Amino acid sequence: MTATATVPRRDRRPTGGLRSGEALAGWAFTLPVLVILGVFLLIPVLMALWVSVSDWSGRGSPFSSSVGFVGLDNYAAITTDGGLAMRDFGTALRNNAWYVVLVVPLQTALALFLAVLVNRAVLRGRGFFRTAFYFPSVTSSVAITVLWLFLFSASGAINEILSWVGINGPNWFNDPNGIVHNALAGVGITTGPVALTDNGFLGVTWWNWLAGPSVAMTALIFMAVFTTSGTFMLLFIAALQNLGGDIDEAAMMDGAGAWQRFWRITLPQLRPTLFTVLTLGLIGCWQVFDQIYTGTQGAPGKTTVTPAYLSYSSAFLDQNWGQGAAIAFVLFGIIVFFTVFQRWVLRDRPVSKRRARQYEVRPAKASTR
Repeated sequence: MTATATVPRRDRRPTGGLRSGEALAGWAFTLPVLVILGVFLLIPVLMALWVSVSDWSGRGSPFSSSVGFVGLDNYAAITTDGGLAMRDFGTALRNNAWYVVLVVPLQTALALFLAVLVNRAVLRGRGFFRTAFYFPSVTSSVAITVLWLFLFSASGAINEILSWVGINGPNWFNDPNGIVHNALAGVGITTGPVALTDNGFLGVTWWNWLAGPSVAMTALIFMAVFTTSGTFMLLFIAALQNLGGDIDEAAMMDGAGAWQRFWRITLPQLRPTLFTVLTLGLIGCWQVFDQIYTGTQGAPGKTTVTPAYLSYSSAFLDQNWGQGAAIAFVLFGIIVFFTVFQRWVLRDRPVSKRRARQYEVRPAKASTR
């Protein structure tokens, strides 16, 4: 006699119905979020896209019969027409490009350094230092900007500290000169070669593209590094605490120094976190707005204007809604491009055949007598 196992009634249901029920429950839970994102994100984005290709004046509905389709005219006005709008957009891109080039690597390097420092077991009071380093990140950006205006004023604390070492500090937020041009002027170079002064991009000469950030923008760069490094420090700390110590201990026993262990072992394992930090930093730097709006509003001489602030001023101040929306979508394209490019740079590369041969275990040759 053979015993037959009985299957409980609840387990006899077809898997198809169970899966469909789970899918229905999943859609029921996510539907409110999808509705909210659609109403407050997707629909406004589509409306802004229509505004960027129309001549909407800001009055009435952008979908009324009086609003006409102008195609890519608004995009051409800021990229190819050669007018004031194109020069302002080129200046804003130049300012923001220098901001990104300096802020992203500095804040990433400082955040990683602080994370490694705070994560050390021998450091006493690690909780205090984590809170102290993170505190500027949770402080209002408006409050930090107002504080920065006082610190970097002509008679502020920064210039007072510089005077202790014999340096006559600049009038930070009123100096439109680029720091690269200032450095070149210190060695007697005040004008660039003809190839740079007679040619340019988006209405800005290459000589001005290479001027570096203005002194005023440099103060804002210091502020960005100061306020954002704490947030990224926490991300690096979380990643460091998830790393196993076996490989590091093995490398230590093999005689690897502290820098070799960090560069060859720790940093490669932090690649996913590094990509996250760089991506968030890149997006945040290209979208910088509140510090400009609160602090300088583009002054002095439009050397602190950014595309985000230019989009706001074109639409809400100059009532040129089409160009403002066009600037926003061009900025969106720039962010997507650099994010994809950054992902390509930090991708996992296959080991080359030459390097793979170095790690091959070769069989020992049999000794012959």
